Amino acid sequence: MLEPHAYLMIAAFITTTVMMFVIWLVSERIGNAGIVDVAWGFGFAIVALVDAALAYSHGWGNLSRSALILIMVALWSLRLGLFLAFRFKRMWPEEDGRYKKYRQDWGNRASLGLFLAFEMQAVLLASLTLPFALALTNANQQISGFEIAGFVIWLVAFVCETISDQQLEGFKSRRLEADQAKQISPVCQVGFWNYSRHPNYFFEWLVWLAFFCFSLGSPGGIYTIYCPLLMLFFLTKVTGVKATEEQAVRSKGQAYIDYQRTTSAFVPWFKRS
Repeated sequence: MLEPHAYLMIAAFITTTVMMFVIWLVSERIGNAGIVDVAWGFGFAIVALVDAALAYSHGWGNLSRSALILIMVALWSLRLGLFLAFRFKRMWPEEDGRYKKYRQDWGNRASLGLFLAFEMQAVLLASLTLPFALALTNANQQISGFEIAGFVIWLVAFVCETISDQQLEGFKSRRLEADQAKQISPVCQVGFWNYSRHPNYFFEWLVWLAFFCFSLGSPGGIYTIYCPLLMLFFLTKVTGVKATEEQAVRSKGQAYIDYQRTTSAFVPWFKRS
């Protein structure tokens, strides 16, 4: 007999693989792979809702704890999904530079490569939902200090990530208005972006640290340490900082190279001379 959280994890893998297959079909139809970013953003809310429905129908967990983790996941995921959806709409029909590069590198195999990449994201997305599954199946009536601390960290990260995204979007709007006169540098150094080249990715990682901390209040929560570690790896070495930096150097040139020399890559910190 499987543990209750194991059933939720199985449901998560089924949900995400089906979802990403549908998204791949849509991306092939419209010729734009950037839509997968939107699906990634909304995907966590979708999985959390499916898991919460299953847990509730089987009488697993505690209502207060389930409501708290569901609110945390849903607000964060919906905000991220809407932000990515607006970005996708603004760029439409142009495809994100990262996916253009993938198509160039993969050539005739791009369609298959993107399918595999989408399904890899599905597996990653599902595997990261273990903290939610543990919390949703924890029947303990007492909300622990770990869960309170996790909520506080999440709140700080959620607010700061929202602010950093708004700062970047505001900069892009002002730069677009002054672009013809070349009045603004192509590199955003407003607010958090003056202290980190990727504050949005840092606060996104902090959200995962919060989920890990929250899950410590449930049996087996310590094993979810892989979630913030895995996200740290992907955000800094794979799809986040690395891919974004390569695209930024290609599009912004020397201005971005100078920015790299003076500004922390990830953790907000003081400027280097």
